[in-house]
Order: sequence, then C-alpha cells, then structure tokens
Amino acid sequence: MSCVSDSSRLNKFLRERYLNLPQGDYCQVTYVWIAYCGVDLSYKTRTMDSEPKTIADIPEWDISGQTESTSTEMLLIPVCMFKDPFLLHPNKLVLCEVLKHTREPAVYFLESNHRNSCNKIMEKVKELHPWFGMEQEYTLLGVDGHPFGWPTHGLPKPQGQYYRCVGADRAFGRDIMECHYKACLYAGIKISGTNPEVMPSQWEYQVGPCEGIEMGDHLWMARFLLHRVCEDFGVVATLDPKPMTGDWNGAGCHINVSTVQMRAEGGIEHIEKAIEKLKKRHTEHIRVYDPNGGEDNKRRLTGSELSPSIHDFSAGVANRMVSIRIPCRVAQNKCGYFEDRRPAANCDPYVVTCAMARTCMLEEEEELK
Repeated sequence: MSCVSDSSRLNKFLRERYLNLPQGDYCQVTYVWIAYCGVDLSYKTRTMDSEPKTIADIPEWDISGQTESTSTEMLLIPVCMFKDPFLLHPNKLVLCEVLKHTREPAVYFLESNHRNSCNKIMEKVKELHPWFGMEQEYTLLGVDGHPFGWPTHGLPKPQGQYYRCVGADRAFGRDIMECHYKACLYAGIKISGTNPEVMPSQWEYQVGPCEGIEMGDHLWMARFLLHRVCEDFGVVATLDPKPMTGDWNGAGCHINVSTVQMRAEGGIEHIEKAIEKLKKRHTEHIRVYDPNGGEDNKRRLTGSELSPSIHDFSAGVANRMVSIRIPCRVAQNKCGYFEDRRPAANCDPYVVTCAMARTCMLEEEEELK
C-alpha cells in the first residue's frame, strides 16, 4: 500500500466540530492563483464582512513575488468566483490573475499569468462563440511517489482491464474521484464527466463545454479542488504526462474544439479547414502543449499506448492514435467538433486554448466581419 500523509490521519470528526461553528455574517474568501512556471497553484484566505454577490464585490489583494534575484509586490486581481466546497456556504473560492504593481500582466513572475493574453485573443474571436472541452487525466500517487494501489514490490497486472473498470482489484482511488466530482459540482465548475483511465490509479475528468476564457478558469479551479481533495485523503495527484516508464499509458489533456460555424449544418467544412491550419503549425503547437516546450510530451507522444507520434501530424475519423480525431457522430452529421489529442496533462489551458484560437479562428473571425 502506498504511503499516505500524516495530516490525513488527523481526526476529521474533530475538524468537523469546528467547521460547523456559526460564523455570523462573515465570509471567508480564498484567493487562488497560478504560480511557479504556470504549473502550480497557490492560495491565501481573507475575511470579508459579508458574502460577496459578484466578482466585483471582491477586492484586489497584494502578494510578495519572490524569484531567485528579486522580491517585489504583485497584485491579485479576482476574475472568477466559485462556492467553497470545503468551508461551505457562504464562503468562496476566487481565481485571480497576477499583475505587477504597474498593472501589467506578471508573465515574468515565474511565467504564471497567461490568462491576460488568452483573454485578448478570445475577445477577438468572440463572435465565433468558441466552445472548448478539456479531458484532464491525472495519476494518484502515495506521498512516497509510488502509484496508489500498486504492489509495494513488482507491478500490477498489465493494462487492458482498468479502463472504465469496476472492482477492488482494478479501480484504485474511486473515493477521491467521486469526492472531487461532487466538490466541482458544488463549486459551480462545469465538470461534465469522469472515468477510470487505462493505467491503474489513473483517472480522468472532463470540463466543458466552456466558451472562450471560461475554459481555462474552470479547469484551473478544478485542478485546485483535485489537489485539495487528495490532501484530505493523504495522497498526491500528479499531472506528469508519463508518470511511469514502460508499457503504461501517459496522461494527456485532450481538447475538444468547435465554433458556431463548425456546429452549424455543413460545419465539417470548417472543421477540415481548421485541421489543415493545425497541420501547418504542428511544431508550434507541440511547443506550447506542455510547460517545458514539448520536452514532457516527448515521453508521452511515442506513437504507442494510444498516443500519436510527437514528430508527425495526423488526423482521422474515430481514430485515437492520431493528432486530431473527428468523432464518428461528427463525420456522420457533417458538423460538430474535433479533438486535439496532443496537449499534455500538465498543459496550461490558457496557453492551449489561446494557440487554438490563434491558429483556427482569427482568420475566420475576420471573414465573419
């Protein structure tokens, strides 16, 4: 059995005693932001005199922005508010952008704020009503780094029986998945589904459809809830695209994409145009589909274990070994959406959706005008 954290062994019933105490009219607001090269999340909590009704009711806040060579104050700008599934009503979770004191995007601050530039592109293509859905895969580990539920010595049975499985000898960590799902629903995140994945102790949840910038907002907060739920259970959720070497599946974050034109009758024509544009920019997209310029995806996109090759662009109908998949129903209906299977599990959804909009939608938007 994988090692669980000491904090998870604390008396949770005693904790509930204090969480159930009345708090009057006060409201705890937890500010969440992206930090450390855009792959980690940070937070801090403040007390407000009353429950905020809209994002405009939540004040900006400052944080220290420390790097190896500098220390300066940054600003937290609230952009999206959710209900808090841990502290419950009326308490809130708030996703924030990080700005410099000059109110410029703090991209240099550990490369964390890509929302600002993404939002500008989404504003340019808003007449196309771009819908996104992202399929976030993750792997559960003990705090010792060993996959949760795997034998202490040796390996579990080979892949083939774990995908969408049921049974104590196949599904490892179902409690975590179900608690995360409910937490997302309570918070107001647009989570649309979940399932066990191909590798044992690997799971997936889907967020969307979301329009424009909302995709990144909801996926990042869903990630925060996942890490927070795992903390209660004493395990770790990793977004490493290839957490285990050998004949084990990697972890991706497939993105499903459509515009109002693709969803309309005859939209397959616009889907095919988008795929041609993506083909021309394959290398550019690979570079932004993980936070390390494609290095993480090299371990995952090998052309095996249900993944396309990182070196070659491919597309096809109902084929899960290609870069871009057109689902069966889309091919039959001649309209709908397409799926890009290349983004890694640890991708920044703002960066991915921004790249997708730049490549596939900017020219279409100009034609629409």
